[in-house]
Amino acid sequence: MDAAQPNKLPLGLRNPADILFQKDGVRRAIIIAYWTAIILAIPLWWHTTSIERLPLPEARVSQQVDKPVTIPVTICLQGANLALSSRLQNALDGQKRAASRWEGLDIRVTSAQCEANDDTYTVSAGQQKTIHGRHLTIPLDHFEDLVEKLSSLIAPVDIDQGRQTRVAQFASRYRLAFSLLNEDASLQNSVMGWDVRKGIKEHVQPILDALSPLHNFTIESQVQFYAPLAFDLRPVSNDSFGLSYDDLTVFVNSAEWTLSSSVSNDPVLHFLLFIPSSDHSPLNILNSDGTLSKSTAFILPQWGGIMVYNSPRISTVAKLSEHGLHRSFSTFATQLMTLLGVPELSSGVLRSPNDPGLVSAWQLDALSRRRILETAKGTQDTLRSFIQLANQIDNMPIGESVRNDIEGSLNALEKLLNTASASSLSQSFRSSAEAFNLASSAFFSPGMLALLYFPAEHKYAVYSPLFASAVIPLIVAALREFKAWKKQRTQK
Repeated sequence: MDAAQPNKLPLGLRNPADILFQKDGVRRAIIIAYWTAIILAIPLWWHTTSIERLPLPEARVSQQVDKPVTIPVTICLQGANLALSSRLQNALDGQKRAASRWEGLDIRVTSAQCEANDDTYTVSAGQQKTIHGRHLTIPLDHFEDLVEKLSSLIAPVDIDQGRQTRVAQFASRYRLAFSLLNEDASLQNSVMGWDVRKGIKEHVQPILDALSPLHNFTIESQVQFYAPLAFDLRPVSNDSFGLSYDDLTVFVNSAEWTLSSSVSNDPVLHFLLFIPSSDHSPLNILNSDGTLSKSTAFILPQWGGIMVYNSPRISTVAKLSEHGLHRSFSTFATQLMTLLGVPELSSGVLRSPNDPGLVSAWQLDALSRRRILETAKGTQDTLRSFIQLANQIDNMPIGESVRNDIEGSLNALEKLLNTASASSLSQSFRSSAEAFNLASSAFFSPGMLALLYFPAEHKYAVYSPLFASAVIPLIVAALREFKAWKKQRTQK
């Protein structure tokens, strides 16, 4: 019997050295191909995962965010002597130092020849306290009354910060949503519809026309037949129910009331006419002492206005009566002016019958000045916060559109700060509104916020398990082949 050959393998097995992919050259070529693909893919991976982060004008922002805005207010006393104008100047300067509502105003009183200027307020002697346009007629011999009326017209008391909590934040465009809500139309006391176009035309549209230099408005309306309250009403007598102050704060049932149907980023001011069901009629508002209030309407600060409508008799009507329509929309009009910050005229001051518009020029100017100061400060705060946020978060993307918004906001802010004393009030308002809108657009840009909540630590946590399982075997194989190749060269 022949001796077995040592290199011969059992039947059915092949020598690994004879297999193509196990040959040294082929195996090393495969490993090199893998590493070549990885190295060539690194630039593509880097490009697709890199964050666009353009430089920001930080130096310009730091120069502008602390500059105060000064709005000139020129008062011309017609037919008055220099002594009276000087005395009035001192009195108004004293009030300016004493009250915060004068902040940002530069009062200038003159008795020289009054020029025809849209931004100049003229004051002349007269028996009655009457305004027409930017002209005030008032007895000049009552100096204290003159100072009081001018102060209330130029810087109304409700401009004070503490009285402005109800005013909605500035926006160039608002949506007004009018809703007729029936608590439960199946319980007989309900209103199936209303002539909303007529109510808006007669009561709301004049306000929108008067405020068109400051805001744009879009209007929507709806009728709901089932709008239950989220709390239980308590009876205050045998035949009525009451709403306490705590009830008013949670009156809106956001979970079951669909109050806005349009898809838009514009802020919404809601106006609700609520019809209580027959089980809860009449529904009244309670004073702090528990007595019934004469009013059935109230305002939710910066949100909207609500009116509870108690029908004269328990019944279901197809359409709101003329009296009810007038009563509700006149209330909505008053609430709208309050929410938009329109100041009231000083007591004792009358408007001339020939003075056009629902809102006087004095009221509109006072509101414009307030909005200019509000938007200028808001722009400065937003730009400062944006720069701080960009410096704190290294992986926050800053694209070209965001940088353009920042630069556009800065240009408008610089224009306002440098030309406010020489520009008209309307021009200053346009600059401040543009700066505020662009700064807000940059700060809340969707492209910038996409990776804001995905820091670098999260990237490592995601990519490490993915790449480690693939790269580690390749590294081990490359090291093993390198050692084998080096050993072969040594043996040769």
